[in-house]
Order: sequence, then C-alpha cells, then structure tokens
Amino acid sequence: QVQLVESGGGLVQAGGSLRLSCAASGRISSFNVMGWYSQAPGKQRELVAVISSGGSTTYADSVKGRFTISRDNAKNTVYLQMNSLKPEDTAVYYCRYQGLGTTYYWGQGTQVTVSS
Repeated sequence: QVQLVESGGGLVQAGGSLRLSCAASGRISSFNVMGWYSQAPGKQRELVAVISSGGSTTYADSVKGRFTISRDNAKNTVYLQMNSLKPEDTAVYYCRYQGLGTTYYWGQGTQVTVSS
C-alpha cells in the first residue's frame, strides 16, 4: 500500500502562482511514476504532468511553459509549480503514484481555484 498526502491548493487570481506538494509513504518502489491530474466539475480527470523516479517528464499541452513538475526522491515527494494560472486551470488536483506493475494510488485531491 502507498499513501499520498497532498498540500498547496487554494484560491489565486489569474496570473498568479501556486505550488502543490504530494508526499508518498508506504511501499515505495525504487522505480515509480508520480504526477498530477486535474478534474474540473462535470469533466473527466485528465493528466497535467507526470515525472518518473529517473526524472523523465510529460506535460499536458495546456500547461507547457507554465507548470513545472519536480520531485525529491529522498523525500518521496513530487511538486507542481503552477505559474501564470488561468481561470480554466480551476479544478481539483489529484496526485497519483504508480510503481512497478499496473496498480496505482490516488491522493485525496486539493482544490485549485483561479479567479478572473
């Protein structure tokens, strides 16, 4: 089992910044992929950015150049620096962990609200 604890959401004006954090604990694989997904009201959950334990990253086109994902492997923590936020970024952001195999785990979600 893996537990994920997220923090850092909140309310910000358009053009502002937020930093999300997600700390993983439990049975952590030496190789894993952690990342962030967003879910706006009435929409499906979708990928925002992911990063492997080796540092490889993938971003949604909508956030490239604005968001940066990073991680601290010693702390099993992944970060999402969100800059130049837009109202359309408003969503619940979920952290996800996937180790070896197909099993993955979700965090509880953190609300990000961007006002215009």
